[in-house]
Amino acid sequence: MSVVLIIFGVLLLLGMPVAFAIGIAGLVFFLRDPFLPLTMPVQLALSETQNFALLAIPMFVLAGNLMNETGVTDRLLAFASVITRHMQGGLAQVSVVLSTLMGGVSGSAIADASMESRILGPGMVKRGYSRGYGAAIHGASALITVAIPPSIGLVLYGSIGEVSIGRLFAGGIVPGLLITGVLMIGVAITARRRGYAAESDQRASWREVTSMAGRCVWALLFPVLLLVALRFGLLVPSEVGAVAAVYAVVIGWFVHRALTREGLARALRQSVRDVGMIMLLISMSALISYGIKWEMMPQRLAGFLVGLHDSPAVVVGVVLLFLLVLGTVVDSTVMILVLTSVLVPVMRDLGVDLVFFGVMMVLTCAFGLLTPPVGLAAYAVCSIMECSIGEYFREGWPFLLGLLLVLIILALFPGLVTFFPRLLFG
Repeated sequence: MSVVLIIFGVLLLLGMPVAFAIGIAGLVFFLRDPFLPLTMPVQLALSETQNFALLAIPMFVLAGNLMNETGVTDRLLAFASVITRHMQGGLAQVSVVLSTLMGGVSGSAIADASMESRILGPGMVKRGYSRGYGAAIHGASALITVAIPPSIGLVLYGSIGEVSIGRLFAGGIVPGLLITGVLMIGVAITARRRGYAAESDQRASWREVTSMAGRCVWALLFPVLLLVALRFGLLVPSEVGAVAAVYAVVIGWFVHRALTREGLARALRQSVRDVGMIMLLISMSALISYGIKWEMMPQRLAGFLVGLHDSPAVVVGVVLLFLLVLGTVVDSTVMILVLTSVLVPVMRDLGVDLVFFGVMMVLTCAFGLLTPPVGLAAYAVCSIMECSIGEYFREGWPFLLGLLLVLIILALFPGLVTFFPRLLFG
């Protein structure tokens, strides 16, 4: 298996697309083992996409793209601007709040970071914000969308690990809000030091806030309705995704009256591209996942970790540290696809709450999106904001440090993750 992993790493370094690198490396495993028929890679790649729970992914992707075509993003931006206009570093605060609100619409950190950089970036530069500072806060705040439902990462983890997606969605809410609070404090401190002023001296009145909230009510209700439907068993995750897509169409066409035929076509085209990329990754990851199970790596890893320390908390900490380091060189989606089937059995044997571990795993893997050499979100925001990675790190290290602090707090106090799922689902 080590040869397969080396080939995978070499292909990534050569710049090959991740899905093809995984597929070729997985195929090498079957070519090296004479006991495995070559019909298996095709069967595995096909069967991996037949998981019923995975139907939630294309539906949530479509719902998010439809929401973006209905003017929801503009309404949420206006709402975020109103409630943060009196705060130091106003536009940076808007970025954090907008990411929190967009978590229920986007579900993708890279999409959120890119969108905010395009919308808010030019205005920040005009008001004197450095390009690196803007890139850093857009990238860091995008991590919130990984936690707030419907998170694609949590859907993948729940589908592969056979963990309740409803509980995972509920478990991501408190971490998402905690990240929001830490980043807003970080913006207030750094903006004061750099002299980034508030957008207005006057705090928004209660009437202004409620008026803007009323314009965004259908988008704000979106994650709430998801959790309610899952909590009371009205819908399974795949059905919730389909209902979410219909919900987006109804809101866009009949309520906001902003969804046009051209917008619908754009949303469908974008969804096909997004889903095609995700499903190709999922199907190709089945080859390496099978190789990992064939080599009995979960059992070996479990034996190693159990022998490492008697405390499950220490073992979880070691695993999260490993994921944090691995995330600097491997894409977060790939890590979730490949490692979930390895780590979930280990955590189950150790008695670790799988909802807690799932939320922590997804957030830790996603942290790698903000760090090179494979930090896709970091490269995206730097490209749009036209700044170097060096400037991004010089300006953004307080935010990255804040995100690490949140991960440590959540690891030390698992109840912050498990409280809400237990409250909702028992």
